[in-house]
Amino acid sequence: MKKLFVLLFFFVASVTTFAQKFASVDSEYILGNMPEYKQAQRELDDLSVQWQKEVESKFQIVDKLYKAFQAESVLLPDELKTKKENEIIAAEKQAKELQKQRFGNDGDLAKKRSELVKPIQDKIYNAIEKIASEKNYAIIFDKSSGASILYVDAKTDVSDLILAELGYKTSSNKKSR
Repeated sequence: MKKLFVLLFFFVASVTTFAQKFASVDSEYILGNMPEYKQAQRELDDLSVQWQKEVESKFQIVDKLYKAFQAESVLLPDELKTKKENEIIAAEKQAKELQKQRFGNDGDLAKKRSELVKPIQDKIYNAIEKIASEKNYAIIFDKSSGASILYVDAKTDVSDLILAELGYKTSSNKKSR
């Protein structure tokens, strides 16, 4: 028991000796206060709607081809049925390829998001790095993910400092901190 107490004492003493400063940011809050991020989101939303309509029109063509085939398949000879079935399969494949091209993991939307949002994220990261260096923070947590931190003291949230570093004013509807 004494050994445990001594080990615990030395552990607590060493931790307090090497105490580090921690802070948190709320990246969603920061992004929500950046007009260029809001503009990028609007542009992404517009592209997404446009491309979704494009994909839906391809699938509507497939649906029309299939319904027409069903209606006339009884009267068609086998060779013509096979030809029509292949046309439907090709049209469906084309629609799925377009959907993947636009919305897949490496699709057009992901590339555009990276093109528009990455520079903003880099800007935020550089501001966080500068604040961390100036204020001697050992670690700055992002509390916007929610699951990684169960409690954050509002005094450690430096989101407003990051916004100020980026040259933005905080929103008037500032959330409770």
